[in-house]
Amino acid sequence: MDEHFNDDENNFLCLKKRQISEEQLHKFEGYASEIFTALGLNLNTAATEETPQRFIKALIEATEGYEGDPKLVKVFETECRGGPDCRLSQIIEGPIYFFSLCEHHCLPFYGVVYVGYISHEHIIGISKLTRLVHLFTRRFAVQERIGQQIADTLNHLLEPHGVAIYIEAHHLCVEMRGVKEMSPITRTTFWRGNYENDPALRSEFFAACSKKL
Repeated sequence: MDEHFNDDENNFLCLKKRQISEEQLHKFEGYASEIFTALGLNLNTAATEETPQRFIKALIEATEGYEGDPKLVKVFETECRGGPDCRLSQIIEGPIYFFSLCEHHCLPFYGVVYVGYISHEHIIGISKLTRLVHLFTRRFAVQERIGQQIADTLNHLLEPHGVAIYIEAHHLCVEMRGVKEMSPITRTTFWRGNYENDPALRSEFFAACSKKL
C-alpha cells in the first residue's frame, strides 16, 4: 500500500449512504429560511418561497462524494507486456471539469483536473478517472487535499509506476469576499512514483495538458 494512503473516511472504500430524515430536512430548511430572511431575502414570493428547500437539496447533491463510489473498485490487467517503454508510457485524462465547496467558507470553487499515470500490472477504465475526481470534489474540500486524495487513491488501486495530478481552479471565496480579486487561478500539482524523480515525464505530462487548456 502507498505510504501516503490513509484508509479512513476520505477514501472510496467507506461507502455509507447518508441518512437524512424528512424531519431533519424540514429542520434544516427552517434554519436556512431564518438565515436568508435575516440577510434580506424575501421568501414570500413565488420565486423564493421554496428557496430554502432547494438550497438544502442542492447542498446534499453537491456533497454526494461522501457516499463513495463502488464502481471504482474494478481494475483490469495492464496492456503493457514488459516492453522498454512500460515505465515511460503515460495514460493521461483531462480536462475533467469539477465543482466543489470550500470547507473554509462553503463557497464554490471550480476548474479542471488532469490525471496521468504509468501503469504497472493494472489499469482502470477511463471513465473511472472522472469518477475518481468527482468522488473527492463533491465534498467540502480544499484544492490541495483533492489532488493528494486522487493521487493516493489511484496509487492504492493500481500500484502504478507513477501518478501525476494537475489542478487549476477559480475560488469564489477569493472573488466574492476578502480581497475580491477577479478571475484568479490557483494551480496545484502532485507527483507519485517515477514522476517525482523524472523531469522529462513531468514535462511530457504538462505538454499533454497544455494542448487541451
